[in-house]
Amino acid sequence: MHPLSQLAARKKLDYFTRHVPKASSLLEIGCGSGWVGRHLRAHGWTNYIGIDLFPPADIVGDIRCWRDLGLAAASFDVIIAFEVVEHVDCFNACYELLKPGGKLMVTTPVPHMDWAMKVLEATGLNQPRTSPHENLVYLDKVPLFEHRVLKTIAFLAQWGIFTKQPASLNA
Repeated sequence: MHPLSQLAARKKLDYFTRHVPKASSLLEIGCGSGWVGRHLRAHGWTNYIGIDLFPPADIVGDIRCWRDLGLAAASFDVIIAFEVVEHVDCFNACYELLKPGGKLMVTTPVPHMDWAMKVLEATGLNQPRTSPHENLVYLDKVPLFEHRVLKTIAFLAQWGIFTKQPASLNA
């Protein structure tokens, strides 16, 4: 893993997992090489599934076709999507897959700073993208979720925790 990617990985894991109970049902979208899953399993999270378009994912397929992949609505406490939503609009699928009160944890480039991410990639300081960023999005514009905690990292990245409204508030 590239130097800035290693640092970002540690920071992401610390920030996003510190309040996630070990018994949570977790889905990671775009699990790639499996580094998040390895970390989670090594640190006591046992109810983890990784999905990606390519192996070695636990489930190989497109998250937008989750029903065809055997996933059930409202079945996950936490969905992790690190560096995914700039490639594919999967917010609706995530919302449908989260249990009421569940959390979507997202990292993505700040759209107007994506050029800087390309420079970091070209210089070898950051992990190269695996596909074009055709769905750059400002996290404060994401629909559906009732509660969100957002932060910007080094003017380049957005981190967000989105919470699906608890069932008791839907009535």
